[in-house]
Order: sequence, then C-alpha cells, then structure tokens
Amino acid sequence: MKAYSEDLRERVIGSVARGVPRADVVSTFAVSLATIERWVRRQRETGSLTAGRAAGAVVVKTIGLQAALPERLAAHADATLAEHCAWWREVSGHEISTATMSRAITRLGWTRKKRP
Repeated sequence: MKAYSEDLRERVIGSVARGVPRADVVSTFAVSLATIERWVRRQRETGSLTAGRAAGAVVVKTIGLQAALPERLAAHADATLAEHCAWWREVSGHEISTATMSRAITRLGWTRKKRP
C-alpha cells in the first residue's frame, strides 16, 4: 500500500493545529483517527511528516543475483527456472523459488521468447 501524500498529511495536521475537532478531520479527509494520531506524534517528535521506510527484513538470499544473472542468462539462455535456481544455490548457498528467479529475470527485461 502506498503512503499518503505529504500534502494530505500537511493539510490534516494543519486542520488539527487550527483546532478543528478530530472527528471532523476524519470525515473531511477520509483518514482514520489512528492515522491522525500517528501523524501528530511524528510531527511532534521529528518535526517532519515524511513517510518512513516500509517495514520488513532485508532479503539476503537475492543479494548479488541481479549482478550475476545477465552473464548466466547469456551463457545459458535455454535453461529452465529450476536450473537457474539450482545454479544460484551453488553460487550463493541460498535457495530461492522459481517465482523469485522469474521476477529477477523479468526485472532484467529478459523474455522466454528467443526468436525475433
């Protein structure tokens, strides 16, 4: 889910600062009361309303895959996704799914169709 725009955040916080009841702010801007409270707290603590980084762990099993994959694809363009996954397991020691490999190949702009 994308973060709310900074402009909306500023308008909401501006309304709260002017003393508009929070129930009115909720209905006017279509944001929840919890969101307003979170933005007020962020404004008070950091002085900024910019969106924070999305939560989640850093994925270590695909680090380096995008750099190593073009050479692999050039040498073994006809290999299956499972074969590419097995190669990555040998090279990096991390096992990835065929779906992850497919997404990585797609990001590079490679297609399954090889004929012009």
